[in-house]
Amino acid sequence: MNNSQYGKSNGKSLCRAAWRTDAHSASHSERKTRGLVRVGMLWLIVSMPAVLPTPANAQQPDLATDALCVMTPAPFDSSQLMQKRQIAVTSDTAEILENEFASFNGDVSIVTDRAIINAETAKVSENGSALNASGNVRYQSAELSVQSDYLNVDSARQKLKLENTLYQLTGFVGHGTAGEIDIGVDQGISLQQVSFTTCPMNQQDWRLEASEISIAAGETLGEARHTRFYIGDVPLLYLPYFAFPVSNQRQSGLLFPIISSSTATGVGYEQPYYWNIAPNYDMTISPRLMSNRGLQLKTEFRYLTAESSGQLHVEYLNNDTRLASDDSRYFYRYQHHGMLSDNWQLSVDYNGISDNNYIVDLGSDFYNRSDTTINQTVGLDYFSQALDFSLYVRDFDTLGDYEAIYRALPEARLQWRSDITSLLTFTLDSELAYFDNAQPSQPNALRWHMAPTIALPYQRYWGEITAELTVMNTYYRQKNIANTQLDEEVNRTLKQGRLFSTLYLEKTDNLFGNDVTITLEPKMQYLYTSFEDQSNIGLYDTTNLLTDVNGLFRGQEFTGLDRISDNDQITVGVTSRIIDAANREQFVVSLGQIFYLSDSQVTTSVDDRNRSALAAELDWRFDDSWFVHTTMQIATDNDKVERSSMVLEYRKDAQRLIQMSHRFVRDLSGEMIEQMGLSASWPIAENWQVVGRSYRDVERDRSIENYFGVQYESCCWAIRIVAQRSLTNRYDIVGQQNTDEFDTRIGLDFIFKGIGSSRSNRAMLEDGMFGYRQPYVLN
Repeated sequence: MNNSQYGKSNGKSLCRAAWRTDAHSASHSERKTRGLVRVGMLWLIVSMPAVLPTPANAQQPDLATDALCVMTPAPFDSSQLMQKRQIAVTSDTAEILENEFASFNGDVSIVTDRAIINAETAKVSENGSALNASGNVRYQSAELSVQSDYLNVDSARQKLKLENTLYQLTGFVGHGTAGEIDIGVDQGISLQQVSFTTCPMNQQDWRLEASEISIAAGETLGEARHTRFYIGDVPLLYLPYFAFPVSNQRQSGLLFPIISSSTATGVGYEQPYYWNIAPNYDMTISPRLMSNRGLQLKTEFRYLTAESSGQLHVEYLNNDTRLASDDSRYFYRYQHHGMLSDNWQLSVDYNGISDNNYIVDLGSDFYNRSDTTINQTVGLDYFSQALDFSLYVRDFDTLGDYEAIYRALPEARLQWRSDITSLLTFTLDSELAYFDNAQPSQPNALRWHMAPTIALPYQRYWGEITAELTVMNTYYRQKNIANTQLDEEVNRTLKQGRLFSTLYLEKTDNLFGNDVTITLEPKMQYLYTSFEDQSNIGLYDTTNLLTDVNGLFRGQEFTGLDRISDNDQITVGVTSRIIDAANREQFVVSLGQIFYLSDSQVTTSVDDRNRSALAAELDWRFDDSWFVHTTMQIATDNDKVERSSMVLEYRKDAQRLIQMSHRFVRDLSGEMIEQMGLSASWPIAENWQVVGRSYRDVERDRSIENYFGVQYESCCWAIRIVAQRSLTNRYDIVGQQNTDEFDTRIGLDFIFKGIGSSRSNRAMLEDGMFGYRQPYVLN
């Protein structure tokens, strides 16, 4: 070999050599060489990683999982990469024969704009179209990190091969081994004799093994052949072939099954199948087999357009084997929300159900077993700066032996706002509704309401003063009123005046060594509403409102318009806050009460007391772990508590919390309600978590719900057992609700992280009739 065509370099060399067909850029002496590489080998190294998919669930695990995991995701620093169309090679020594080959030895590093290759030796041959690397080969890219004995790049066929590999997904804890990895621009990626797990290297509790996994270029599905699933070293499942998603794109296929057990349904197995119909349409079909009930079919269809979205749920059980009747049982729900133009929108929430006990017997993702009505609503809304308009049709299916609720067929509302002057504003509220009842013996009515209001709002940073004058005129035309005290036509006109004021006072102070801001926010309202006899008007959408501190300033004791109480009263309230240096509320207390200057004459709200119950609310963050929230209403004529609720919570972190609660109502439909609850979530050992909840009816001295769950969670898998016993609230044949029958449910979940989603421990606490809720409203 002619020395004039051959060069050697000792010491660390950096090569950016220009491999050209001409002979004018050769290096003829022992020196470090610099230049620009433009060869097929470069393009292959640059483009090969692009065929690798980003895992569909590639994301950083949460902090709780990190604490369990010895293994961390493979990092990759893209700032180490070269600029596009460039490659850098460094080594201890280099031998270069121009237009023939280049051999690099000792701590070889090849850096492109997409990947980094490290090896003990590397050789570029065939005029730069082939690369072979061996000896502790390491291949790193934004998608994959591979340790290998041998790497080969063939730019002519655009292929990359790695032998005897140990791979890890970048940014994700998934990893495994492969006898051979072949990557090609046209054919994609193929892994031979491959394994995969998300467990640490020294603790592979589960793993998948396959003779081959292949991912075709540009495809969203990968294929696995002769796959075995192992728990430890024990094979549990064999699949000769299956396809799996390799991107974030939605794919058709089986989802994880749902296994359950309860007294009502028996042992249940639900197998969802996801059908990706189109980019903006999909459907989930879920056959559900219940040992006590039979075979149920559940479906969910979803759609999305540029202007609308919606979903249709249908559940159907042809023959409930536990019931004597052969009647089919069903539930359906259709929801739609769409913009018809910039100002108009259409919304639909339409539900239907076959019988009173469907939710109790078969469960529901949308309704609770304590619900008594199923909604059916279609609405049209218009919004603008000065005008809002809505047109709704509201209907209900009533469960059990409850009085049917009036449906609005339809209900139209309009509000128009305008500034008369810089200080005066004018608002017109109006409503037109027709009320009908499913029971033919009940009256029905047409109601037309108008309420113009002139207001003088004066708002500043230090407070607010607002004065309002309103005239409320309501016209009723009532039918089917025989044997009632109702009049066929009623025209009611009421006048109302309101004066409201509040101040925002604050000062900085130091409490217990901490800088805080203390506020005092007193507010007062005078309200006058004239009286008119309303006993000749039916109750169509009117019920009593619950009163809290803010509710005292509503000036109205009822929902709807059928009863508007006459008022001559002063409402006084005050709120005080303690805000820390981080602008977080540490303490909030509010008090309020109404003082009646004269008695109300409206039939349904006669009250001879000269003042309302004292309403109080308190939220207190003791420190970063302790919280208390309480509300209370105390009757001032006898100093008895009418309503109260209290929640005390200790929350050390996301895994450790204890919550105690109490609720009391002196008179709710003629019954006293007093309930106590205890909820807890706590780790009992390394990787073990216990969740429990119990609610007790103090008045009846019995449990309402008991819930217990235990979970073992490691870095890569989890098992969860949940047991629950609660009231069924089942209806008998005449529609009366049974309050003495209980249902027991047991559930078992296996979660293999990396191939399925995992709910947190907190989710166990949120299950059931009375799920966990954070009680505090502090910001």
